[in-house]
Amino acid sequence: MKKFKFLIIVQCLIFSVFLLFASDFDSVTVKTADSLFAEEEFRRGVQSYYRGAFNEAIMLFENALSYLPSENLILDWLARSYYRAGLEGMALQHWQYAADAGYGGLLLQNKMEVIKERRVTEEQNISSTYYVEAGNYPGTYGEQFIFSQPSAILPNDDGTCWVLAYGSNELLCIDVNGFVAKRIRGPLNGFDRPMDIIRNKEGNLLISEYSGDRISVLDSDGNYIKSFGSKGVGQGQLVGPQYLALDSSENIYVTDFGNSRVVVFDKDGNPLLSFGKKTASFSGFSAPTGIAVYHDQVYVADAATGGVYSFDRAGNYTGILVPEGTFVRPESMKLFADSLIISDNNRICSINLATGAVFENGRTGSAPSRILSSVPDINGNILVSDFKANEVYVMSRMSELVGGLFVQVERVVVDNFPNITLELKVENRQRQPVVGLKAENFYITEGKIPVANQQLIGAAANNKVCDISIVIDRSVQTQSYSDAMEEAVKEIAQAMDGKGTLTVISSGQIPVIEYTGAPDMLGDFTKEALKVEVNSECSTDLAIRLAANGLINGEKKRAVVYLTGSDSVGKNSFSNYSLSQLSAYLNNNNIALYTINLSQNRLPEEISYITETTNGNVMYVYRPEGLADIVQDIISIPNGLYQLSYTSSLPTDFGRAYLPVEVEAYLLNRSGRDETGYYPPLE
Repeated sequence: MKKFKFLIIVQCLIFSVFLLFASDFDSVTVKTADSLFAEEEFRRGVQSYYRGAFNEAIMLFENALSYLPSENLILDWLARSYYRAGLEGMALQHWQYAADAGYGGLLLQNKMEVIKERRVTEEQNISSTYYVEAGNYPGTYGEQFIFSQPSAILPNDDGTCWVLAYGSNELLCIDVNGFVAKRIRGPLNGFDRPMDIIRNKEGNLLISEYSGDRISVLDSDGNYIKSFGSKGVGQGQLVGPQYLALDSSENIYVTDFGNSRVVVFDKDGNPLLSFGKKTASFSGFSAPTGIAVYHDQVYVADAATGGVYSFDRAGNYTGILVPEGTFVRPESMKLFADSLIISDNNRICSINLATGAVFENGRTGSAPSRILSSVPDINGNILVSDFKANEVYVMSRMSELVGGLFVQVERVVVDNFPNITLELKVENRQRQPVVGLKAENFYITEGKIPVANQQLIGAAANNKVCDISIVIDRSVQTQSYSDAMEEAVKEIAQAMDGKGTLTVISSGQIPVIEYTGAPDMLGDFTKEALKVEVNSECSTDLAIRLAANGLINGEKKRAVVYLTGSDSVGKNSFSNYSLSQLSAYLNNNNIALYTINLSQNRLPEEISYITETTNGNVMYVYRPEGLADIVQDIISIPNGLYQLSYTSSLPTDFGRAYLPVEVEAYLLNRSGRDETGYYPPLE
């Protein structure tokens, strides 16, 4: 009886609730239907985004937003898709809508701030940038000895650097976190007070030994090859060699401190000449230290006079770059773009080679200090060796230190769920990739809970294969350079050595894919095989866009190569996409634009702009060294893409749940973060 009464009461309660909401039933049903439609479109949009189909993702997120206009998560994903599609203005607009509704917090605000900075400011020049300490590699850690008296640094493309230790007579390879990966002792009898280190075109390392009075040659891994030079005052002899430089012919210049001169050897170590003694036009060196060669003009600093002097390659004095007394005790000088970075006691300065103007880029503070070497690394920092403090400093722009790293999850691969693979990009605020990060530099969470089995699978910076899309200008102006175009395609195909994918696209009124596949199949390419006829108007923007589309899901090292002989573009060449949109599309998807000039005409300003803003390069088709090294040039472009894996522990609701994931990247005193999500496979 009691059980029966209980059932009656429950039924009455249910009926009362039904009557209460009966008037709103239709609206509730409509709202539920909208949610279901929005969820389905949103799911498909997320999947399209991770496939690299950004235009399709935009359409799907727009559809989802039409059902739920106030859903901030959809706004966020729509903005992400616009950003990857190169439409940064639209991306910022939608992110701002979400931020105004209270979504995203400081993470979203920082993302918008970085993107706005990149859109309105050009890359800062060394001659107007101040650097502060972002971290350091100490010579001792507690009671543990690491190295003694660092004298010179040589950065590597993988983010590591070679550090010469004058006091402990060794060469160390140190990674971005300050861990010693390798120690090199040099010749059989060891280094004898190593002072400076440089790299030649073959990748070999040249090291000057101050007390050994010689130059030692090591291979790229640090294995000893040979030494040249001996103690004395004769031709090719040295007394206290210090700093090194190379000219365009690979001749080796070394400042011979004990003999107050500069000694020059050929690339094999045979003595050529020496200069720097007193002449009618030059008073002679007192204490030559730093040396650099730019456009075959030799610049030498004197620690006694505090000036920098210039000479031609034959050793003839050509003038003074920086007046005497400008520096206190100048040491090494290293090239950076069109400037010299010079170490001077406790400060780092740059010299503009065009004007001779000097700018102070940073200081080590008031503690006892003697900087011997300051050199830019691949991550946009300046690495500084402090001989007296026994430390190597990592110095970064103030904005980088305050703003942190820019981290973006670009793809989530769920094919082997619950094993997840993330592809993410790590950059600084100036769009420079951050390379050399290790597993300990990343931290992954799901809904703020640490994941299981986190691993670093690989870094794109280490890849040795690239994909290339060649865009051929089919305008009337380029028609007369068809033979050069044909040879350029063949040479690029041959340089790829059968690796990667090569695509050829003709840029006419409507761009056409002429070929895509293995590069060695284009060994017999001919201009007659092109389907697109020569035209007075070419849609260059659509052709470049089509070329980039084909690279999105390809190798992480990739580039569009544009072949043209024109000195101007047609009025409709960029009518569909603006220059900024094309540049953003390429940059936001790690694609460089290279331009091969088939003529000796000046390139159109539009093409030059995109090439310069996407880490590309301009090459003349008949340059003496040929086009063979274009592939290696593309492979050597810094790349901040990383792959990480982990095991998800979140419930999937049979594949219908949107699962969150957060990634943080740390490097010394800087960090960056991104939050995203994905849908697991349907069950």
